[in-house]
Amino acid sequence: MSRIALLVPFAALLQLAVGQEKNPGYTDTPVLPDGFRVHGANRPRPAVVDPGPGPKTPSKPPADATVLFDGSNLDAWQGRKGEAKWKLVDGAMEVTRTGDIRTKQQFGDCQLHIEWMAPPPKGHSQGRGNSGVFFFGRYEVQVLDSFENPTYADGQAAALYGQKPPLLNVTRPPGQWNVYDIVFIAPRFKDDGTVASPARVTVVHNGVVVQLDEALLGPTAHKSLPKYKAHGPKGSIKLQDHGNPMRFRNIWIRPVNLERPKAKPAK
Repeated sequence: MSRIALLVPFAALLQLAVGQEKNPGYTDTPVLPDGFRVHGANRPRPAVVDPGPGPKTPSKPPADATVLFDGSNLDAWQGRKGEAKWKLVDGAMEVTRTGDIRTKQQFGDCQLHIEWMAPPPKGHSQGRGNSGVFFFGRYEVQVLDSFENPTYADGQAAALYGQKPPLLNVTRPPGQWNVYDIVFIAPRFKDDGTVASPARVTVVHNGVVVQLDEALLGPTAHKSLPKYKAHGPKGSIKLQDHGNPMRFRNIWIRPVNLERPKAKPAK
């Protein structure tokens, strides 16, 4: 085979790789109810808005919050096979390629505060600064270095992964702290296991509302449509080890009580 013949397929592969980097995503995945494909390459990306610099020091939790991580230890967390083995660095926990970690305690409807920082840029798309916050260990709010890092819209920072892109991209640069305040309302199930009401999520990313009371289609899935399976009223919070040395700090959670006091009959 001639040298020119060998170079042709290599050039084609290089062109394909460059194209995927500029427009990452898929064109052969199932179609979501809104008409876009799961992780669709052609789904419009949210506009970029500068949220300002990240906080230098953690904010103080509310009085009724349960502190899940204050920088001193991982006592509230466990790994897949026992002790959580992420390391402590400068008041933060850092992913160490030892697997996901999850809270020992379980929670239902809640408000979660968590701050995260991406490492220096390495790789692109989903291979750069990737992690996730999972409620009940199955419903994910995506964590990703989405600062000048194109990826499919429903996989960028603050996306309800594989389902809903954020309204805006307000991701801060690597080395600065991003802040999530997430309200998660758990799904309700009927006695026969069918869905009475879906899970709902609101996400405030760096002070900007990027998800507002969005209904989840089901548990997080990759390249496929989600489907609910009945489960209990409470579950753990999971942080994903996706192989990148992400850092997390100042993690606290508080219950959200949807029951309001009823007025007494007027006299």
